This record gives sequence, C-alpha cells and structure tokens, in this order.
Amino acid sequence: MDQENTRFSVKLYIYDLSKGMARQLSPALLGKRLDGIWHTAIVIHGEEFFFGGEGISSCPPGGTFLGQPNSIVDLGETEVNEDLFMNYLTSLGESTYRAETYKLFEHNCNTFSNEVAQFLTGSKIPSYITDLPSEVLSTPFGQALLPLLDSVAITPPGSSSINGHYGQR
Repeated sequence: MDQENTRFSVKLYIYDLSKGMARQLSPALLGKRLDGIWHTAIVIHGEEFFFGGEGISSCPPGGTFLGQPNSIVDLGETEVNEDLFMNYLTSLGESTYRAETYKLFEHNCNTFSNEVAQFLTGSKIPSYITDLPSEVLSTPFGQALLPLLDSVAITPPGSSSINGHYGQR
C-alpha cells in the first residue's frame, strides 16, 4: 500500500470523571448545571493518548480505570503516520506537556487533546469541554476551590508514560 495515501482515523474519547455526580451536585454547589467533569484522550494508531500529572501517557483504548468512555467523537482522519506522531508526542512531552506543567484548570488533558486534535485533523475538540474550567471558575464556589483544585493532578491508572521515551512505551 502506498504510505503517502494512507489515512488514519482519529477519535476523541470523553469520560465523565464525576460518574454523573456533577449533573446532580453542580446546581447546588455552583448555581449552574454541569453535565460532567470531562477527561479526554485522543485515540489513533490503536492507542489512547492523554496528558495528566505524569505527563503524556498511553494505554489501549478504554484501558484506564475509567473503563469505556461516556462518548466517542470522530474527529476525522489524518495522514500523520505512527512514527511522525510519536516524534511529535515526544517533542510535546519534552516541552509543553512535561509532568510538572500540568494544571487542572489551565493546562490539562483537554488542553492536550485539543492541541493534538488540531495537529492531526485541523479541528478542535467540542467547546463544552474546553470551556468547562472557565464555567467553574466563573462561580464563587469555583473561585473558593481554586487554590485547592489547582494543586490536583489527574492521571488515570492503567497507562504508560511516553515522555521522551519514543519506542519504550
């Protein structure tokens, strides 16, 4: 098969970290309803890639303790092959997405998924996901929790770190 004409499917896996609790509790706590606390990952080349407190990680699709995603969005296709993609991720893992750069509200799994989606397909992930931190922080309760929550780093167990270790996943 001609490698230059090969296209690869790109999916966004969306998980609700609250397992439905955000929908129930957010009106009382925030004064507005949130449908979920979203964790996202990009699935390409048979692996799920995401960013958390340990940096960029990967696992088989649906392979973290979160189980199967709440929803899957088809982001389209890319011509970026696995070698080029892994080199790109290694570069991100050594610069923008090092473990110590993780910030729950500013630089998180959704920031990563959005950037990688744009690199692969030219498309962004849904805005209801990327807008969630500003929605929470626009409330008095969100502002009160900011110092505590900003120190939280989320990394779903069941993954392997890939930062700077191309070929050693």
